Amino acid sequence: MAQGLVVALGMVVATAALPLPAGNAGTAGAPAGSPSTRYCLRVDPVTGTRIETIQCRTREEWADLDVDVDQEWADNGVRVLA
Repeated sequence: MAQGLVVALGMVVATAALPLPAGNAGTAGAPAGSPSTRYCLRVDPVTGTRIETIQCRTREEWADLDVDVDQEWADNGVRVLA
């Protein structure tokens, strides 16, 4: 029973560490959207881990964090949630 749990947890960690495909490579900026459109970007890992996270925010929320979505999109954009 415990061995199965360890194997399952190991598979989850290994899957979470895989990089996501860059389906937007070569685009000049983030796709247009409404004010409620959320842009998902890869962000630096939290202190104490090497696993990058993905955060989804509106353009206004990213701007409040001093992030230019259009500038970051080519390198760190993942998806758009309308």
